Order: sequence, then structure tokens, then C-alpha cells
Amino acid sequence: MTKGSMIMSRRRFLGQAAMAGAAVSILPGSVLGAEGKPAANDRINHAVIGCGGMGNGHIGIILADPQAKLVAVCDVDAKRLAAAQARGGPDCKAYRDFREMLASEDIDCCHVVTPPHWHALQNVAALDAGCDVWAEKPMTRTIDEGQAVIDAVRRNGRVFRLNTWFRLQNTFYGLGTTVKPLKKLVMSGALGWPLTVRVSRHTGFHWKTSQWSGKINMPLEPVPPELDYDRWLGPAPFKPYFRHRTHGSFRGYWDYDGGGLADMGQHYLDPVQYILDKDDTSPVEVEALAPWPQHEDAVGLWGRVWMKYADGCTLILESCEWGDEETAGRPYIEGPKGKVYPGFRTDPPELAELVKSLPDPEPMISDFTVSMRTRQKFGLNEVNGNRSNILVHLANAAIRTGRKLHFDPVALEFINDDAANRLVHQPMRAPWRLV
Repeated sequence: MTKGSMIMSRRRFLGQAAMAGAAVSILPGSVLGAEGKPAANDRINHAVIGCGGMGNGHIGIILADPQAKLVAVCDVDAKRLAAAQARGGPDCKAYRDFREMLASEDIDCCHVVTPPHWHALQNVAALDAGCDVWAEKPMTRTIDEGQAVIDAVRRNGRVFRLNTWFRLQNTFYGLGTTVKPLKKLVMSGALGWPLTVRVSRHTGFHWKTSQWSGKINMPLEPVPPELDYDRWLGPAPFKPYFRHRTHGSFRGYWDYDGGGLADMGQHYLDPVQYILDKDDTSPVEVEALAPWPQHEDAVGLWGRVWMKYADGCTLILESCEWGDEETAGRPYIEGPKGKVYPGFRTDPPELAELVKSLPDPEPMISDFTVSMRTRQKFGLNEVNGNRSNILVHLANAAIRTGRKLHFDPVALEFINDDAANRLVHQPMRAPWRLV
């Protein structure tokens, strides 16, 4: 049997339900092992692309999981790669090129933990190689790249996890509650409709606008010998090197990411989308208060963004780092019948008690190993994750164009605005392209 056939045979074993199109809730005990432990020969093989700060976090998760085995790591920085391989142990192989790793190794789950300008290409490549994917946020750097990931999941019968978790877990930043009671209260109709949600430092959410601003007029520097800068850039336009463009501060440059909005947006906005039951749509209007024109290369400051859905529900994002700060003391969620403040303080007060009697929302899978073994969608997947990813890019498009934009949530394009749509469809540097 060839190496390629051995890899695909194992993946077919782990994914046989999905490949057959079956809806299976759980695999036999012989696969899962006794008392929830994996069977002797059924550890899930993981690989990590990108071994910086977040990549090392993923490596730690894998190494701590008795059901997982780290088989390979990949990075374009030789020092980071060597450190990751040493941490992974003698059975962990190191690669500078993710394509070589995907072609050579028996990988069940590929973690994509690179800067966002690489996300779509590497997510699709891993899915096409037969891997399930655990991807970092934002899901993709542009709106149109998101559909390419969705298509790759479907054609390969894979499962996909986006690594933001607040719709699923027990805390939700400064709100003093979980997402579940907010969801229950909203869907009961007790707050009325439409709703306004304010995501602001005053309601517990720091947008890191200054932290992830880019720098301009920086002196050029020699590329460190350990860094393959051309490979780091990949599909992004070539720009001369200075240290702040790469590694921990790449978020401040439009070519690679979108500042604090792209860093924190899916953390903060995906739960809002879920709470408002908007997993299958997007806002139709977006407008921003921000300095204009924005720099073409370096991400800058912004003050406020308004996004409105077709039914009148509105999201207000406030950085509190530019412009006025007149909204302290305003509620997190506000409707015609009631309000919810940080700390889950409600107006009227009896709404907080009402939540205890309301039915729970439909459960979601919050353990990606369960998704991989049962072939059921993870709670935050390529479909709903793409919709919260779109929220991030709508906000940044309004900031960058300096005007009110109208968006078609079906066609996923701005209406009668060629300049804004150039942000939706951005070319990649040759020879990179999505197919």
C-alpha cells in the first residue's frame, strides 16, 4: 500500500459517516474506546501551520489531549519551527512549506494558525488534502474567500472549527453572564423587536484599536536570516520589510489583517449574531465614524460603526479610542420592551428572573474531537463562522471607504459600489490563487 493510500484509508475510517452522507450521532464503542477513551490505535493525528504565540497555544492543546498526537509542525521562521518541533518531541516532523507537509504526513486535523492573508489558501489546501480543519479567526481576510472555504468543506466531506468560542463557553467578557441567558431572553420576545446591541468598552469589550494600528514611514530593516519573508508574504503584495509588519504586530496592516476589528471581531460579534438568530444573513447597511481617508497600508483608528439588518436590528461598535465617548451607561441590548446591562442587570428587573423559566436553546457540539469522530458540525463552523466573519469585513469596509454602504446578504456584495467591492474581491500575488 502506498503512503497516499494509507493516509486516505485512515481518513476514510475516521470520516466514513460523512463520506457516505450519513447522519450519525455517535460511533461504536470500539472506535471511541471504553469510558470515553480512544481505542488503542485511534489517536487523532494533528498538524499545526504557524508556530507563533497562538500556534503554540494550539500545540499545547494537542499535547495535553490523550486522544491527540502531534505529527507535524510548519512555519516559515526557522527559530519558531525548531522550538515547536522540540516541544512536539521526536515523532513530530518539521516543515517550512505547508504543501509538502500536507502531501507527506498522515494528518487527520490541520490547525491553521497563520496571519489571515494565508487563512483561505491554507484552509482550502488542508481540506482538499482530506483533513478536518481547526482554523484561527478571522476565518478569512476577505468576504469572497469565505465562500471558497465553505465550498471546500462541502466537496471534501470534512468538518471545520473556527477558533472563537463565546457562543459555546461559560464566560462572555465583561457582561457577567454566559451567552445562553441572553439568547433565551431575546428569543422569548421579552425585550421586543427590533433590538440594538452595543459592543463597546462601556459594555465590556475592548477593541484594541490603538494596539493594532500600523506604522508609517518606518525605516527599512534587513530580513532576519531565520525568516523566509517572501514565503511569509505569500499571496500578499510585496512590501519592503520592517519588523513591525510581521509576527506579533502584523494585524496593523491591511495586506495581512484588519486591526483590532479583525482580531477581536469574531470573538465579540459571533455571539451577537447567534443571540439575534442571524446565522444565515448579514446586515444590509453599514456606516462608520472614523478619520478619513484611511491610510492605504497601515490600519488606523476608528470611533464608531453602525450596522443594520433588514428587520431593523442594529449593531453599534464603539472603540472609545477616537471621537466622542458619550455612551457610558448605555445597555448592551436594548429593545422596545426591555434592556440588558453588563452584569446581566435588566430593566425591568424581573426579566433576569424570567430567564430561569425559559427553555434552553438547541444544543451545539463544543468539543471538536466529538465533531471529528461523529462527523457532525461543530457549533461554530464554516457556515455561521463565515457570517460573523462578514460582520468584521463590513465594518472595515465602511471605515476604509468613508461612506455609508449598502450590502446584499445573498449575493455577498455591496450594491452599486465598485470601490467597496474591490475590498470584497482582492487579488492574490502570483502564483497564489484559490481554485
